Amino acid sequence: MIHPVILSGGAGTRLWPLSRLQHPKQVLPLVGEGSLLQEAATRMNGVEHVADPLLVCNEEHRFLVDEQMRTAGQSTACVILEPFGRNTAPALTLAALALQDQGDGALLLVMPSDHHIRDHGAFHAAVRQAIPLALDGRLVTFGVHPEAPETGYGYIRRGKGPHEVAAFVEKPDLDTARRLIESGRCLWNSGIFMMDLSVWLEELARHRPEIVAACDRAFRQGTREGRFLHVDREAFGECPSDSIDYAVMEKTGRAAVVQLAAGWTDLGSWSSFWEVSARDDDGNARSGDTFAHGSRNCVLIANGRFLAAVGLDGMVVVETPDAVLAVPREKAQSVREVVGWLESQGRDEHRAHRRVYHSWGQCERIEAGERYEVNRLTIGPGAGFSLHFDDPRSVHWVVVKGAVRVTSGERAATIAAPGSISMPAGKVHRIENPNDTPLEIVEVRAGDRLER
Repeated sequence: MIHPVILSGGAGTRLWPLSRLQHPKQVLPLVGEGSLLQEAATRMNGVEHVADPLLVCNEEHRFLVDEQMRTAGQSTACVILEPFGRNTAPALTLAALALQDQGDGALLLVMPSDHHIRDHGAFHAAVRQAIPLALDGRLVTFGVHPEAPETGYGYIRRGKGPHEVAAFVEKPDLDTARRLIESGRCLWNSGIFMMDLSVWLEELARHRPEIVAACDRAFRQGTREGRFLHVDREAFGECPSDSIDYAVMEKTGRAAVVQLAAGWTDLGSWSSFWEVSARDDDGNARSGDTFAHGSRNCVLIANGRFLAAVGLDGMVVVETPDAVLAVPREKAQSVREVVGWLESQGRDEHRAHRRVYHSWGQCERIEAGERYEVNRLTIGPGAGFSLHFDDPRSVHWVVVKGAVRVTSGERAATIAAPGSISMPAGKVHRIENPNDTPLEIVEVRAGDRLER
């Protein structure tokens, strides 16, 4: 049985301002109608002997991931929630531990959640080619024929046999990348793997036993909530951070490679986004309310306002309600510098969009000023939340759609659209959606502390 393992722990800083820490690139519909995460989770659907996928993600993204799987109609075997990132080797190890009861011959198909694969049939063919190698105890990586001397990817130097690996080369400089391509023996390292579950744990224990030990403690001391597994924070904090490549693949004698020719792209930057996007006659990848005149080979994305581009060449311009990015496409890798600066300044534009997702629904900030904030709340069917008696803020709600049930002490009232209700500061209360359709509320908060 093949068990897809979707690694969804990345932050996607180079795709800022669309990608944020609390709403990363893998949950965005960057290519096509579904998100990258939904594409990865459904990639093996319809193939025989494939189990429901197991997901590993940051615990902050729990409700995002859950909603993504629900809207994609995709069930999951388990969702492992990491309290913080420790790179891909610990994430894969947690998945292997969660699947230990699957018995002999359980194959892990490891896929990052931020890749786009155009040809699913060709991908399935490559997976079928990897199965006998994995059943033979090999750790299989999938290599992609290099189209250019890309410095953002690792490389695999092929050995004499059709699946032999001579060496792994980490992200090279430009001259080294050119020489690797000219040799005709190198492939891009896609970051997709297949291996027997027990073989992964054996090889990791041989090369990085401290990772196995820490992950085992974090897994055993974790707590389960339905299909969600909350990894123990303290135990996981003792786990070293390392990638699958560094921890095992570059050290093991059991590596093998299968060539992947399926239209693979690692959507790591605005430059790679442009390469896989549909473009107009002038080569512009456009989304939202945009106008282009005399502009060529640009990325133009508008998320809240009209965006006009005149006389631009090879530029990336991305507009969101709280930030605008403008950068030459060839400098797209430098966007992470913006994110680093925002973090150093204690700002919030790298963390969250104005729309924030919660267990009960979502909150979109409309306006904010000194001691006040205006939000649009969307509360899911049957969902709700409590605010405690010590909240130093008053709240006024206007019901836009549906009906809200407000409970304060022993008293409860249901207010339907277009009704409204106010709650003074310091009074304990709860609001909930009693219906089976979404509830929409405009909320005005005033006070010294406004966060939810």
